[in-house]
Order: sequence, then C-alpha cells, then structure tokens
Amino acid sequence: MFDWIFSPEAWIALATLTALEIVLGIDNIIFVSILVGRLPLAQRQKARMIGLGLAMLMRIALLLSLAWIMRLTTPLFTVLAQEISGRDIVLLVGGLFLIAKSTLEIHNALEGEEHAAKEALAASLISVLIQIAIIDIVFSLDSVITAVGMAKHVPVMVLAIVISVIIMMFAARAIGEFVDAHPTVKMLALSFLVLIGVALVGEGLDLHIPKGYIYFAMAFSVVVELLNLRLRKRRQPVSLHKTYIE
Repeated sequence: MFDWIFSPEAWIALATLTALEIVLGIDNIIFVSILVGRLPLAQRQKARMIGLGLAMLMRIALLLSLAWIMRLTTPLFTVLAQEISGRDIVLLVGGLFLIAKSTLEIHNALEGEEHAAKEALAASLISVLIQIAIIDIVFSLDSVITAVGMAKHVPVMVLAIVISVIIMMFAARAIGEFVDAHPTVKMLALSFLVLIGVALVGEGLDLHIPKGYIYFAMAFSVVVELLNLRLRKRRQPVSLHKTYIE
C-alpha cells in the first residue's frame, strides 16, 4: 500500500496532480465565494470551510468508487443518434444549473443594492450549502476523472485532493473578500461561471472544448481587469484632488 512512497514517479504525479486539482478547483472557489457572499458576515467563513470540506469528501468518496466512476461512461440510451451516459447526464444537469444560477446572480447584481440586500436576507446557511453540494458533484466528477487518468495509486490521488483543498481553504477567504469588494470582478467571475457551465453542457453533448482555451480566456480577462483596477486606483486620488481644489 505504501510502496509508492519510494517511487519518484509517484511523487512527480502527486505534485502535478495537486497543481491540477488547484487549477480545477478555482471555479469551485469562485462559485463558493459568490454564494457565501449572500450570507451574513458572521456565517461566511464557516460556509466556505464547510463547502470546501464537502468538495474534498465528495472527491475522495468518488475516488473510492472507481468501478462506479468507470460505469458512468457506459451509454445508457440514445437521443437523436447521440449516446447519453451517466457522466453526460451529470455534466448536462450541472452545466445547466451553473448557467441558471450565474445568470440569476447577474440579474440580482444588476437590480441594485436594495434588491441584493433582500436576496441576501432570504439566503440561509443550509440553502447555500445545498447549492454548493450540488455543484460540488459536477466539479468533483471532472476532478476525479482527471486524477484517475494521471495517477496509478489511489493514496496519491487522495493525498493530492486533500493538499489542494487545504490550500484552497487558506485562499478562499481572500478570494471571497476581493470578489465582494470589487463589483466588476464579481461580474467577471459570474461570467466565468456561465462560460464553465456552457463548457460542461458541451462536454455532456460530446462537444469537447479544450480546457486550455477556456483557462487562457479566463486568465487574459483577469489580467485585463487587474490592469483596470490599478488604473482606477491611480486615477482616484487625482479626482479627489481636483474636487478639493474646486
């Protein structure tokens, strides 16, 4: 069971898989951060930790059910000459849920602060955790399939998942507070979730969109937004100075 400890190949796989799990988990952090922002301030950190903990347990449980995971790729039925498997159904449902939820959040953000405040009051810790758990299943499935394809040893996969989730737990609060403090960043994050939802629906219909293109588009948009934030920050003192002189 512990033979992999003395294998350099296993350690390389662990490092690579941990990095990939963190990259694949970024969209999960964004989703958790936006949902948690609907809760009272005192409950947000608790919800982040529970949400990411659920993600970790979900991924480990799926890993320990490898035979079941493999059966998910077996076609169940055919629709318009398109074979549909259990994995396709999960991706389709998850993608549509992500698109619907992100679109609703964008609508709430555009309705203004008063409408957003009413929505925040209506949100409860349990309802937020249920939504996180639903989307965790989709993100975990994608993550586990990647892990199965990369590593040969189950302990290596489990360890990579645990390490990546611990790292994400430390980063989740900072990311959440940054997103909450910058409305344009929140809108960009919601747009990313719509994009990821479309990609999941495409995957469910066997329309494979290379993830490299999606991550490049997201990274490019983040760089542009960071430049905009820096530009606005530099202009703000100048505007205040002109107002003071007038």
